[in-house]
Amino acid sequence: MKKVWILTKRELNSFFDSLTAFIMIILFLGFSGFFTWISGSDVFFVGQASLRSFFGIAYWTLFFFIPALTMKMLAEEKKSGTIEMLLTKPVTDRHVILGKYFATLILIAVALGLTFPYFITVAKVGNIDAGGTICGYLALFLISASYAAIGLFASSITKNQIVAFLTALFIGIFFHILFQLIAGGMKGLAGQIVNYFSMTVHFESLSRGVLDSKDFIYFGSVIFMGLFLTEISMARRNSR
Repeated sequence: MKKVWILTKRELNSFFDSLTAFIMIILFLGFSGFFTWISGSDVFFVGQASLRSFFGIAYWTLFFFIPALTMKMLAEEKKSGTIEMLLTKPVTDRHVILGKYFATLILIAVALGLTFPYFITVAKVGNIDAGGTICGYLALFLISASYAAIGLFASSITKNQIVAFLTALFIGIFFHILFQLIAGGMKGLAGQIVNYFSMTVHFESLSRGVLDSKDFIYFGSVIFMGLFLTEISMARRNSR
């Protein structure tokens, strides 16, 4: 884990040195803050002490921001050749992947943590459901972790950042929208199975404050598969 942590700090430093972290956080807070507090769907329009509006906006905002954050992680290193230099050191593909992944998770956690004043403000307006709010943040973090794993995989199969971004969005849109739409036109067990693959279904379940093991298994499976496929992609590069 020491090697992974060293690589994590290296990646975090690159985020902040290139201003990527600051830009991502500012844009995330700007978008989510505007639609949470100012637009027609804001918390005051809802008329109750709840952050449901914020969770709904952040769900879509993170869907686009995370692929933008992960698109260059492996693609740019492959294009510039720095990935080869990095792997000459006593680290494995898995160390590199986990280092980049954990750095992304830390940055996402910081961005979500900076929205904590939203909770304080709404709590002063009325009696907010603290448990439901915590579950909402947990749901946002888990979908972010899932899309980060997908984004890393997309970045591992190309040297072009734009291709990596579009690939991550293409894969993500199945989990975000299409599985639920497809399941809506199906009946019986087949419809239930396809519906289970929908990220929206599990996000909404958790954000309502329902802690169900099937939701954690789902997110854990998506994360594992994303990282596993990333490692396979990196191993294929090594074999060539």
